[in-house]
Amino acid sequence: MDARDKPGHDGACVSAAFTLRPYRAEDEDAAIDLWQRTWQQAYPSIDFAARVDWWRKRWRGELVPNAAIVVAEQANALIGFVTIDATGYLDQLVVSPAQWGSPLATSLVDEAKRLSPSGVTLLVNKDNARAIRFYERNGFAHAGEDVNPTSNRPVLKMAWTKAGGPR
Repeated sequence: MDARDKPGHDGACVSAAFTLRPYRAEDEDAAIDLWQRTWQQAYPSIDFAARVDWWRKRWRGELVPNAAIVVAEQANALIGFVTIDATGYLDQLVVSPAQWGSPLATSLVDEAKRLSPSGVTLLVNKDNARAIRFYERNGFAHAGEDVNPTSNRPVLKMAWTKAGGPR
C-alpha cells in the first residue's frame, strides 16, 4: 500500500485507480472472462475460448475452495485478481491487458505477500519473458524448472521470501 492508498471497509484497499477486495461468488463470470481474455492476449496462438469450460471447473473445484482470491475493481469492472493458497502458492495473477504496465500487478502481488508473509512460490511459463522480468523486479528468485502438467509447457519455479524469513 502506498501513500495514495487508503484502507477501505471489509478488507478492501482503495487506490485512486482501483480497489482491491476479497473475491465474492458473484465475481465468477467476470473473473473467468478476464482470465480468458488475458491469456488469449498473452498467447494468441492458443484457443482459450475452447478452455473456458475446463477453467470454470478448475476455478470452482480447485481455486475457490482452496485459495484466498483478491480482486481488483475499477469503475465497477473487474480488472485483475490473484489467488494464493495456504501453502503460499500463487496459482493465478491475472491483470487486464489494458492495465499491463500499471501498478495493478504489483499491488496484487503485494497483497499475496501480505496474505502469505512467510513466502510465495509460483510457476511461470519459461517463454513468458515479460512475466519473468516482472516477478524478478518484485523480489522473486529462480528456484528450479518444471513442466506444466496441463499444458506440458516448460515452466520456471520462482519464490519470494521476506528478508530474513524462513521458506
